[in-house]
Amino acid sequence: MTRPDRDFRTLDKDLGRITVAESALFHAVRPILRLGAGILLAVSLIFLTLGVTGQQPGLVAIGGGFIVAGWLGLSIGANDIANSLGPAVGAGAIAVGPGLVLVGLAEIAGATLAGQAVTHRLAEGIVDIAVLSGAGGQIVMLAALIAAAGWITVATAANLPVSTSHSIVGAIAGAGLAAAGAQAMSWGGIAAMALAWMLTPLAAAALAGALLALLRIKVAEAPDRGAAARAWLPPMIGAMVGLFVAFIVTLLPVLSLRLPAALLPGAVAGLATAALMRRRVGRILAEASGDRLGMKRLLRQPLLFAAVMMAFAHGAGDAGNVAGPLLVILTPAHQAPLPVPLLLLAVAGTFMALGGLLFGRQLVGVIGEGITRLNPARAFCITLATAMIVLIASSRGLPVSSTHVAVGGVFGVGFVREMLDRRAERKRADLPVEERRRRQLIRRSHVVTITAAWVVTVPVTALLSGLCCLAMLRLAGI
Repeated sequence: MTRPDRDFRTLDKDLGRITVAESALFHAVRPILRLGAGILLAVSLIFLTLGVTGQQPGLVAIGGGFIVAGWLGLSIGANDIANSLGPAVGAGAIAVGPGLVLVGLAEIAGATLAGQAVTHRLAEGIVDIAVLSGAGGQIVMLAALIAAAGWITVATAANLPVSTSHSIVGAIAGAGLAAAGAQAMSWGGIAAMALAWMLTPLAAAALAGALLALLRIKVAEAPDRGAAARAWLPPMIGAMVGLFVAFIVTLLPVLSLRLPAALLPGAVAGLATAALMRRRVGRILAEASGDRLGMKRLLRQPLLFAAVMMAFAHGAGDAGNVAGPLLVILTPAHQAPLPVPLLLLAVAGTFMALGGLLFGRQLVGVIGEGITRLNPARAFCITLATAMIVLIASSRGLPVSSTHVAVGGVFGVGFVREMLDRRAERKRADLPVEERRRRQLIRRSHVVTITAAWVVTVPVTALLSGLCCLAMLRLAGI
């Protein structure tokens, strides 16, 4: 018997995943908040000492930069680990401990192999650091790190879903504006990033919705679900693996292959994956009783691979939040373009991986259980779409929020599912006006909360970093 009210609840339950994540986050990363507050206090005391003694500001900037950037990397890893690993843990594809290690390694790999573009953008694409001499550029980036870290600490304690990428972009812009004026700003680069922030959730919504429509129309609603799963799932998963392998091959400096040449190893990996998936689907069908074919069991391994993709994409996109400012701090004699050492990217990725390992276990467990109760097929579509969109944005040097992109995927999946239900002319229960309004407000509340966090973050961090930068420049006598 079909439950008539399920259409009203589906999108609200999926959006509840974000609410559960935000509530669990506060309790899971409370140690990081204390650590962050202590670090910010320590850096403040360092610069107070600088003002009194008149010591070299460059050395202080390097030391303070590493301290704050390290905490920022830990915070990023702890905050976003559930976005990558939660669905796979919830589906039973992997235990939390091995999963944390696996996605941590993927974070480091993504940061090292694919983090250069975003790092360059944050180091040189917001403010022209070349107009600042020596320690001036170092202080600009240190002020940006302190402002972003301070805002993230306060916002996390207040349970606000802020983005690290938005925070660091606003902070760099504010410090650069305070130190060098409007003529030093790259307004075109800032506009490109703002446009990406608006378009990437929409792109994730479209892609996640299309993936769900394919799974549901071709498999879930097929007359013979077993035959449909055997026909559609292997090539779909094989294409996912093949494209990702081809992308990885283009990043390997040893091979230096462009995309057309990289398609060959990608095709080999995709065909091998499709063959393995076909065998797995056949084994599951043989063990299934009657027509009871569970998508959760079919999608366990694909969910795990999507988690690895998501962690790799997260490392590629968010490592620049740590490595970009550090690159300027460590290179006082600015020459464009600044070379990005692989070691710096690896250090940034390691900070994020450690954050997940140290503080992510509790959060992953909570989110994983919540996603399991929803639907592994929807979790797969959202995770895969988010990973692909974040990878595309990162390859173009655009720092985007993986959480905000995932929210777009949640909405895309929910709206496509409702559209398919209407197309099938399924009956809905008549609900009272008050109940319909309450359910509509639940959806609007998520949009308002996330949009407000996006709108507020940039000006707040810009103001904080601008004030911090002016104070430190005055203390350093620059």
